[in-house]
This record gives sequence, structure tokens and C-alpha cells, in this order.
Amino acid sequence: MFSLLFSGCIVAIIFFILGLGTLLPWNFFMTASMYFNNRLNTSEWRNGTITTRKEYYFNNWMTLLSQLPLLLFTLLNSFLYQRISERMRIAGSLVFILIFFILTAVLVKIPMVEDRFFSITMATIWFINSFGAVLQGSLFGLVGLLPQKYSAFFMSGQGLAGTFAALAMILAIASDSDSETAALGYFITPCVGTLVTLISYMLLPKLEFAIFYLDSKSKSYELETSSQLLPTDAVEGCENTINPSNGPVVNGNPNKGVNCVSEEEGCKQAILMLQTENVSTQKSSVLQVFKKIWVMAFCVTFVFTVTLSVFPAVTVDVKTVYGGNWERYFIPVACFLIFNMMDFFGRISTLKFKWPSKESRLFPALVVSRVIFVPLLMMCNVQERRYLPVFFSNDGIFAAIMLIFSWSSGYFVCLSMTYAPQLVGPADGETAGALMTFFLSLGLSLGAAFSFPLRFLV
Repeated sequence: MFSLLFSGCIVAIIFFILGLGTLLPWNFFMTASMYFNNRLNTSEWRNGTITTRKEYYFNNWMTLLSQLPLLLFTLLNSFLYQRISERMRIAGSLVFILIFFILTAVLVKIPMVEDRFFSITMATIWFINSFGAVLQGSLFGLVGLLPQKYSAFFMSGQGLAGTFAALAMILAIASDSDSETAALGYFITPCVGTLVTLISYMLLPKLEFAIFYLDSKSKSYELETSSQLLPTDAVEGCENTINPSNGPVVNGNPNKGVNCVSEEEGCKQAILMLQTENVSTQKSSVLQVFKKIWVMAFCVTFVFTVTLSVFPAVTVDVKTVYGGNWERYFIPVACFLIFNMMDFFGRISTLKFKWPSKESRLFPALVVSRVIFVPLLMMCNVQERRYLPVFFSNDGIFAAIMLIFSWSSGYFVCLSMTYAPQLVGPADGETAGALMTFFLSLGLSLGAAFSFPLRFLV
């Protein structure tokens, strides 16, 4: 028993690491926007003046090419998962993610013209996030086989991936190395992280707790356990109405020599088959499930559309009004660290309280009200700008807006994803989860697409 509990703790740690590993590609490329923009020579901000060169719209393209694969592979899930084994999908995706991270680290030391560097980087972002999408979908299916608390460990790892990337960038800047060495150290970090994630996954099948839940043999164990838990009166009531599979019953006794399964065992199996059939027939169509959860589907789509339309495409171009060394730390701290930490706190806040309720009309109204953050962030000290004036030049105001913006994003996303399965019956929970995952991906892609016109309007 002790060894089973101990291996259960190790499995929890492994799924936390796996959750962290799934979002390393998105977060490390996003947080490194300063490095990529400097490498592309788009603009330079120094002591209150800005020099503009060719504009590549790196942050917009990076966001779009990171989120489109998630939407695409969400649609292709059923096709991929039926033809490629789980082990191949997860281990293979991690290997390719590691290869692309190594390629990105190597490119730090290779001089290259801007156009070619941009093309290679965009291709890398597309492929690394494609494998990340396959990895994420596969791991969500895997963790679903375990008790619910292990999903919480997995989601916690995902929630801290952005904070991990932001801290890695801050440490790289604090090292006082030249920009090239700092960037190399920064991109070596996800290489090590992905390698640790791969090793952790390879250890999973060797743990007793994981074998118990993930091995196909556990399904037969569940069937046996369910039959033992059937009430006696149900078995007795079926003795004269259901013939067991071992042959006809005469005076309550099965024919001898036909099958060694007892009459009582046969009745139990028959009841289990009937219960399974009844549950399966109660499943609703996808359209029927959508009609029940459409409000939550709209909410999760709208939250991510608002969030990704300005973060990071607009927020990463906000400049500090102070000069000196703070310029180097401003975006990693005020933009990325604050966003990722408060987004995580917003998600875990739903463990303490859930307000408004899932039936309340106030819930979608509050979600829609988050659109106010779009003009607020656009009117911060974003440089360079074309049309809108600067209303909030103070660093503290920008940080305060980011704090509320990111907390509300994490809170309402988690609340929407939690409420949706509660609006349908147990038989439709899986369908509701799949639909919510699709609309989550749709929101991310829409937000990335809207980031182009919004950044242009600034």
C-alpha cells in the first residue's frame, strides 16, 4: 500500500512536469519577443526615442502561427488518435519539440539576414506548436484516465509554464552577459526542460500507480469490481428472467458441462451489459449538447479572443517612461511575469469561490465587459503608434491594468471550462469537454487574427 501511495505522488509530480512541458514552446517564443525584434532590427527604444526600420509584425505572426496549429489539430484529433499510438504521439512530439528548440538555440550563434531569419523562425514556430498541440491533446486524454486531482496537477503545470519562461528571461538579463550569450542561455533552458519532460514520460509506465490506472488490464478489473458491487436483490431478481450465457436454466441450475460460469455470475454480467447499454443510449447528439453549453462555449471563446487580441501583440510594445537598467526588465516583469502569475492565480481562485453561478446572466455579461481592456491597453505607452494618443504613460497604471486583465482571463476561462460539464448529464460530459476544447482553440485563433488590425490602429 505504501509503495502504491508513493508511486502516486511520483505520478502527480510527473504530470505537473508534463503540463509544464506542453506550453514551453508557446511561452518561450512569446517571452523572447525582445530578442527576435532586436535580431530582426525592427525598432530600437532608448532613453525615450524610437528608431524604426522594416516592420515584420513579429509578435502578431508569432501569436497567429502558434495558435492556428492548436485549432487545426483539435479538429484532426479523431483522425490522428485512431491511427497513431499514444506513446508515439507523446514521445515523438517531445523529441521533435526538443529538436526545434535546439535549432533555435543554434541560430542564436549563426549570422543571418533578417528576411531569412524571419522565415526560419516562423516555420519553427509553426512546427513546434503543431507538435505541442498533438502533445497537449494526447496528454489531456491520458490524464483523463486518472483520478480528477491529477488533472489539477497537470493544469497547474500548464499554468506555471509562462511564469517559468518569464523568470528564465529575467535571469538571462540579470546575468549581465552580452545579448547573444544571454539569448543562448535562455533557449538552452527549454531544451533541458523538454528533455526532463521526455524522461518523466518514459518513467510513467514503470510506476505501479500508473500501471494500475493506465494499463488496459485495469478495465477488466473495473468490470470485476463493478460486478462485485451490484446489490444482491438485483441478482436474485434476475435469476428467473435472464438466462446466463452458459446455457438454459432448469430449476435455477445451469446445464452442467457447458460453462463453468455460475448462474449468479452470469446474472451480474447481464445486468452490467444492460446498464452499459442504457448509459450509451442516453448520450445526446453534439448539437443537443451544444445547445446546453453554448453560453459557456461563447464565454471561453470571447475571453481568449479579447486576451490574445492585445497580449502579447500590443502589450509587448509598451515602453517604460524611465530610462536606465529598468528598460531591460520592464517588459519581462510588467508584461510577461505579471500576466502569467495573475492568470495562474485567477485559475486557482476558482478552487475557493465560484461567482457568478453558471445560471446567472451576470456571468456572460462580465465576460463581455472584459472588452474594455482592449482600448485601455491600446492607450498605454505603446511605441511606435500611428493614430491613438497615449492616455496612460505611467508604468504603474500599465502594470495595474495588466494585473486585472490577466487575473480575469484566468478566472473566467477556468470557470467556463468547469461549468460546461455540469450543464449536461454524465454521459455527455466527454462531448461537452471536446466542444469546449474546440471553442477554446477557436478563441485563441480569433484573438491572434484580431491582433493584426488592433496593433495597426494604435
